[in-house]
Amino acid sequence: MVTNFISEKAKIGENVKIWHYSYVGDNTKIGNNVSIGALAHIDYDVKIGENTRIEGQAYIPPLSRIGKNVFIGPAAVLTNDPYPMCNKMIGVTIKNNAIIGARAVIKAGVTIGENSVVAMGAIVTKNVPENTVVIGAPASIRYSRKEYDKKQRQWKES
Repeated sequence: MVTNFISEKAKIGENVKIWHYSYVGDNTKIGNNVSIGALAHIDYDVKIGENTRIEGQAYIPPLSRIGKNVFIGPAAVLTNDPYPMCNKMIGVTIKNNAIIGARAVIKAGVTIGENSVVAMGAIVTKNVPENTVVIGAPASIRYSRKEYDKKQRQWKES
């Protein structure tokens, strides 16, 4: 028997796919055409825009705001407590069309700009401007989204 826990207080859009053993908390709003991978944890009071894809084992903490057309890779971790253990929390904001690579970690309160890319394994401790690619630990700007898209096209054509 496969079990998901989806809160009765969550608002789920149309054509949403939530894979095995995932959790969706209270007062979470998930837009249309969203896919949430197996073992993902989407905590309470999270907002996820339409056409977003969250891969398996990702952790999305309370108060996170995720835009439209976002990709969050496997085992990515967003945080919401900049000084653990504290009762005052703040979520992560990921703007439209952003890409978060596998196993990336994003500090509480950080905003990932529109069309930006966070590389796999990056540790993001500061806001990421729109249309940029960040890599490393701590993450730093490596190149533009335009350059990323060019590299992606070249990869597909090779």
